[in-house]
Amino acid sequence: MLFSHGKESGPWGLKIKELAAVAEAAGWAVESLDYRGIEDPQERVDKLVARAKDFDQPVLVGSSMGGAVAARAANSVSARGLFLMATAVYVPGYEHLQPQPENVPTVFVHGWRDSIIPYQNALRFALECKARYVLTDDEHGLAGSIAVLKSQFADFLSLLESRS
Repeated sequence: MLFSHGKESGPWGLKIKELAAVAEAAGWAVESLDYRGIEDPQERVDKLVARAKDFDQPVLVGSSMGGAVAARAANSVSARGLFLMATAVYVPGYEHLQPQPENVPTVFVHGWRDSIIPYQNALRFALECKARYVLTDDEHGLAGSIAVLKSQFADFLSLLESRS
């Protein structure tokens, strides 16, 4: 399982730590890539794709720009599933990063009070992917939705296990 952090955060922020603990408790190996110092989203995608080559159908988890990076890389790495938080899709200036709808289990979690990435952007992409979409009463960082994230993530991992 590979985690991708957002533009302004690091590889072991609050959400990643909490979700990594859920994954490890369920028996999953977890790695969080470090994109600090890499401003170009395509370079982040390239780094994720290169690292994912060591995995057989990796599960990709991402937040904000990291969500867009994970979604963009999903086709290239034959992702087993995507768990995306406050995903930076349909953002002006990042059109080249726009992912294609993936035919893998995907869950989106977004805060309706997100002032950085409007929740409607992720909703549009979720509809294109025919994915689960969870809207919370929170802001971009989703710090007030940790319990929701952990619950949705545990359900997501159970779904992946039932499909194998």
